[in-house]
Amino acid sequence: MAKSSSARKIAGISDDAVKKRTGRTWNQWFAILDKAGARKMNHPQIAAYIYKEQKLPGWWAQMVTVGYEQARGLREKHQRPEGYEISVSRVVDVPLASLFRAWQEAKQRDKWLGAKESKKLEVRRATANKSLRITWSDEKTSLEVNFYQKGKSKAQVVVQHSKLKDAEAAVKMKSYWGKTLDGLKAYLEE
Repeated sequence: MAKSSSARKIAGISDDAVKKRTGRTWNQWFAILDKAGARKMNHPQIAAYIYKEQKLPGWWAQMVTVGYEQARGLREKHQRPEGYEISVSRVVDVPLASLFRAWQEAKQRDKWLGAKESKKLEVRRATANKSLRITWSDEKTSLEVNFYQKGKSKAQVVVQHSKLKDAEAAVKMKSYWGKTLDGLKAYLEE
């Protein structure tokens, strides 16, 4: 059975949500963009058209652009201009500082990530209890790791792995980070 238009999601956003925030459904946006010749535009051109001509705020202009590109076969899931990107998160039952240290301190990181992977990565920038910017062990892709307080003794970690070469690599790394963050959670909560 096909999903109703309100249950359908494009770029992770339902038809109802896009209409509530933009005043138009996905199909209405697609018709507007098709008429404007967006199939022949690149991402910045489509987003600029939506922002300037359709007066849609920046974030929503980007989301409608991505939705259009995915629906018209101009962009695959997880695809970005600089490659593919995935995001995985977990809430862990430990204080924020403990979760951050598990990433920041090499000895702790070796225990849950594995010494081989841990030793090869390069932390380029760290903001205590907030974020890390990391060159991954392949020396080609990047991690953006963000940390959020979720209560007195709970915290969330969000890993964004970017510059992946293709959709297959994105699927592989999404699975990898899901399992790896489950291991981190188990390590910290034991």
